[in-house]
Amino acid sequence: MTDSIIKTIEIAAPIEKVWDALTDYRKFGTWFRVALDQPFSVGQPSTGHMTYPGYEEHRWEARVLAIEPMTRFALEWPATGGDKELMESGVPVPEWTLVEFVLEPVGNATRLTVTESGFDKVPEPRRSNVMRSNDGGWAEQVKNIRDYVEG
Repeated sequence: MTDSIIKTIEIAAPIEKVWDALTDYRKFGTWFRVALDQPFSVGQPSTGHMTYPGYEEHRWEARVLAIEPMTRFALEWPATGGDKELMESGVPVPEWTLVEFVLEPVGNATRLTVTESGFDKVPEPRRSNVMRSNDGGWAEQVKNIRDYVEG
C-alpha cells in the first residue's frame, strides 16, 4: 500500500494568482469550503469549521508548517478522513498527515501538485478508510481551486 495521495492539475492562471488562492485564508476557505478563524501563519494552528454541504458540523484543525512564496505551502492535519465521530470523540488523533501544495509555472499557466503523505503511521482499518476518503476529497479540491482561480 502506498503512503501518499498525489493529485496534479494545470490551472490557466499565473502562479501569483494560484498562490494567492492557496495562502489567503479567506480565499482558501471559499474554494476548499471551510470557514477559517485566522490567517495562515507558519508554526501556528489553523482552526475553523467546514462549510461543505452536509459537513458543516465538522471542525477544521491543521498546523501550518511552511509558506515558501510562490513555491510551496505545507500543513499537517489529523488523519480522520472526515470521521465526525472520531473528530468529536475528544480523544486526540495521534496520527497526522502532511499536505503539501507545490506550484510550478508551465508557460502562462500553473501546475499545482497536492501531496498528502504519512498514511503509514495510521493503523488499519482507519488507514484504508482515510486514504479512500481523502483521495476522493483531493480529486474534488484540485478541481475546486482550478474553477475558483480560472472563474
